[in-house]
Amino acid sequence: MSNNALPLSAVELGRIDAWWRAANYLSVGQIYLLDNPLLKAPLCLEHIKPRLLGHWGTTPGLNFIYAHMNRVIRRDDLDMIYLAGPGHGGPALVASTWLEGSYSEFYPNVSRDEEGMRRLFRQFSFPGGIPSHVAPETPGSIHEGGELGYALVHAYGAVFDNPELIACCVVGDGEAETGPLAAAWHSNKFLNPVTDGAVLPILHLNGYKIANPAVLARISHEELEQLFRGYGYTPYFVAGDDPAQMHQDMAAAVDAVVAEIRTIQRTARAGGSDPLRPRWPMIILRSPKGWTGPRSVDGKQTEGSWRSHQVPLSDMASKPEHVRLLQDWMESYRPGELFDAAGAPVAEIAALAPVGERRMGANPHANGGLRLRELRLPDYRDYAVAVARPGQDDAEATRVLGSFLRDVIVHNPDNFRVFGPDETASNRLGALFEVTDRAWMAERLEGDDHLAPDGRVMEVLSEHLCQGWLEGYLLTGRHGFFSCYEAFIHIIDSMFNQHAKWLKVTSREIPWRRPIASLNYLLTSHVWRQDHNGFSHQDPGFIDHVVNKKADIIRVYLPPDANTLLAVADHCLRSRNDINVIVAGKQPAPQWLSMDAAVKHCSTGIGIWEWASNDWQNGGGEAGVDQASEPDIVMACCGDVPTLETLAAVALLRELAPDLRVRVINVVDLMTLQPREEHPHGLTDKDFDALFTRDRPILFAYHGYPWLIHRLAYRRSNHANLHVRGYKEEGTTTTPFDMVVLNDLDRFHLVSDVMDRVPKMRARAPHIKQAMRDRLVEHKEYIERHGEDMPAIRDWKWPW
Repeated sequence: MSNNALPLSAVELGRIDAWWRAANYLSVGQIYLLDNPLLKAPLCLEHIKPRLLGHWGTTPGLNFIYAHMNRVIRRDDLDMIYLAGPGHGGPALVASTWLEGSYSEFYPNVSRDEEGMRRLFRQFSFPGGIPSHVAPETPGSIHEGGELGYALVHAYGAVFDNPELIACCVVGDGEAETGPLAAAWHSNKFLNPVTDGAVLPILHLNGYKIANPAVLARISHEELEQLFRGYGYTPYFVAGDDPAQMHQDMAAAVDAVVAEIRTIQRTARAGGSDPLRPRWPMIILRSPKGWTGPRSVDGKQTEGSWRSHQVPLSDMASKPEHVRLLQDWMESYRPGELFDAAGAPVAEIAALAPVGERRMGANPHANGGLRLRELRLPDYRDYAVAVARPGQDDAEATRVLGSFLRDVIVHNPDNFRVFGPDETASNRLGALFEVTDRAWMAERLEGDDHLAPDGRVMEVLSEHLCQGWLEGYLLTGRHGFFSCYEAFIHIIDSMFNQHAKWLKVTSREIPWRRPIASLNYLLTSHVWRQDHNGFSHQDPGFIDHVVNKKADIIRVYLPPDANTLLAVADHCLRSRNDINVIVAGKQPAPQWLSMDAAVKHCSTGIGIWEWASNDWQNGGGEAGVDQASEPDIVMACCGDVPTLETLAAVALLRELAPDLRVRVINVVDLMTLQPREEHPHGLTDKDFDALFTRDRPILFAYHGYPWLIHRLAYRRSNHANLHVRGYKEEGTTTTPFDMVVLNDLDRFHLVSDVMDRVPKMRARAPHIKQAMRDRLVEHKEYIERHGEDMPAIRDWKWPW
């Protein structure tokens, strides 16, 4: 920026510089000190933490930006949140929120005085304290900074349908090298200046990562500018290392971008027609890594070098000269000018802080549960598929769900969106386009399908962006739904991890964090109906990944038909602080339960399907109570295709072995299989035994990898008799039924499994198993000749 105009008066310059020095002082203290927070005595080893953990290099830049955002928030009464993308920048946000007072309001024991400062320092990266990154414990944060790449996409998610909000998003130059961040720059093609807020990206180039130079810091100014103009931004550059000049240049840049944002919004909102996509402003800030820290340590350059990335001064016990260097470093900020005798920030610093909820640490958008409005949900029963008799008619479960979601959008036009990677229509949710379009601010051509600036469907061919937008949307108090092909949801495994960790900490350990709407996944185009796309599209393993997380947070549902899917979806949209994974097929499939039956079934998540069982016919008492009425075999199923194959196997068993007593159990809520002590939805041992018996064989047909069922049920009394069939990594381009045959999940294999496990069938087992082998040979010959499944398979109906 030019230094011809000086936007800051001497008073303003003094306030900003004082804040910055104070935040830097507090940040260094957090990394190093246990005691002596105001340096009232000469530093000695006893004042210093025995284990030095933290990241200094990015911190002064984050403090610098925070100070400048405070000025314009206070001046213009801006509604702004702060997202710190650089990893482990926690000291900066903790320091600034303590200076503004919001930290002490959330944590009264960390008061704004000398004792509070001592606690502030001691808790950082210390047992029983707080993490080194910007974590859920940090006031004002919606972004978990432990993993890089997601800050910008979270920022855009936060401002969708938040027309007055500005998300100041600092992108570190290391983070800028990640794939998700590179894609996130394109979020500006989805931001509607009429109904959405604004993102102010600040690319902070301090030159280095842990040990290597950063790519964007080592390309020419011209190339860097062209890159971001190509992304659709107007970049403003601020560069240097002289604090006074940098403050003036940064203030000028911030004034320019805020004015530009307001002009873009004012023009669009006064237009009355489809707004044109604006070129949004951004700032590229170049400052030294570890700015204001030790210039050199042990004769090696530190400030402006990768050596300042983490802890510039270490080995305190073996290098006592480092203790003196630390004291010199902290005293260089002139703490006597920054804090009064009691340890509180001086009035000059307090004068820069915004007031009340305008403080970025106290902004209610960053504690989204404060702003959460209940969804107005239509009655899901109104969308029911008529089921007069089980298994007689087919329906596409997700198409039925699409009509329900369509009306959710109608009733909630500004706080509910559907996200997905270019698959909304493919996943049979096309009813959404009866009432809305795909959000799109880029160029539109004649013949495009349902594109509009105000669309409520967020489609982009990046699972990372869909996930990140949705997370930002939820964390700021709205609701959403993410549909994806089952195999490719793995792309966001790590993002799921971070959100699950956030929810675990916020829901159990941070009472001031209010509950937010749950993260809802619909996984469709699933493993058993990817026969046409082949092996690359066949993977049900996301469930296994999800189940690793805390039971308080995760829920997994596998509804077997459309009516159960409706009941599950309604429940998930009403839930809070959960991650709900729903797996449901989109292809025509048999419908088993009426809506009344589906509601009852889903209310417990597991149950005996009496209409498919015959064990109750052969005893004197209620099933599971009278020993005479115990089944010979329990046939359990979880998932739409396993349910179909189980019922087809049961039908064969009734034909071939009519005296065999079979109990059919369907599982909708996978977590019911865990003991109640391990998951809140788990069955008690008594209830589990009543369903599955204590000593009878159990044949379980499962949607995913078989070992997960064993893992969930290994503590149950009858686990030794549990045999699970599921996906065993066999797949190719073939027919739908051949997919289940390849994995031994088909009806013929299931019948043979029963023969192997029921002692009373020993005499007839060889004949029945031979008949099943013959059916499998017939199947193989038929599909190789005709290219489709046999009519007896394709057209099968439940016969009773």
